[in-house]
Amino acid sequence: MAIYHLSIKTVSRSSGRSAVAAAAYRSGEMLADERTGELSDYRRKRGVEHIEIVAPADAPAWVHDRAALWNAAEAAERRKNSVTAREYEIALPAELTAEQRQQAARAFGVWLTERFGVVADIAIHAPGGEGDQRNHHAHILTTTRVVRAEGLVEKTRVLDDRQSGAVEEVRAKWAEIANAALERAMVAERVDHRSHERRGVEVAPTVHLGPAAAAMERRGGQTERGGINRLVAVANLALSQARQVLERAAAVAKEAANGLNRLRAAGAALAQERSQTDRLREAAEKLQRERQQEKVRTQGLKKIPGPGFGRGL
Repeated sequence: MAIYHLSIKTVSRSSGRSAVAAAAYRSGEMLADERTGELSDYRRKRGVEHIEIVAPADAPAWVHDRAALWNAAEAAERRKNSVTAREYEIALPAELTAEQRQQAARAFGVWLTERFGVVADIAIHAPGGEGDQRNHHAHILTTTRVVRAEGLVEKTRVLDDRQSGAVEEVRAKWAEIANAALERAMVAERVDHRSHERRGVEVAPTVHLGPAAAAMERRGGQTERGGINRLVAVANLALSQARQVLERAAAVAKEAANGLNRLRAAGAALAQERSQTDRLREAAEKLQRERQQEKVRTQGLKKIPGPGFGRGL
């Protein structure tokens, strides 16, 4: 079952993080932070399936160099609590192929660059060895400043304001891109960025595992709480599938009703056309009869002799 997930986080100095280190970890590369002198080496990290950088058309060529890009992002900020990068984490549908997941992640990254004028660094990760093997996902780091030919310029503030509607726009766009990819792959599943509450969907809640139970479950063990959550997951999945069947049935019924209405309209138009044809035919037949009668009267008058016919013989 396709799952929707999108989270937006920030890379902030106030939490001891740097954009250079974050980019190194997500890309599985070794990058040096020129501001702090720290070296982040994640070349042994497993599960990085694809990395690429996308940027607006007028961006300078150096933004496609990962080290240059994120060191520039760090250098552009002066405050000790500066936000140097923004991260979008998205769940990629397991129903898609690796290439299709890559295309979807790229499409979302490109949209972010076009919508906000930023640079996007995309890293697609495979599911972890101990977790859910359907957990294909992507991390997309974006600059917090607009990029132009001269480099990184003004800050993008719209996503910092939760009232602006930009976050909702981003969430809806990823749902749109993911669903378009599923449709092209001829997969019936769809995702929805709206909460269960907004959609009017009731789901059974799971129970909190806790650290010990979660660790045991990751190692393949079975816990009581884990068993409860598995039963809840099965029930929720069955409920979701039933809703999808009902929704598809309703869509089919609606289309059938529309088709029936179109047939009725066509039948009414045909009946009207036949009625008009019948009236024209009757008018033509009446005209023809009148002409015949007029012809007969004319011929009868020609045969009747005048008053002096036969005199003088």
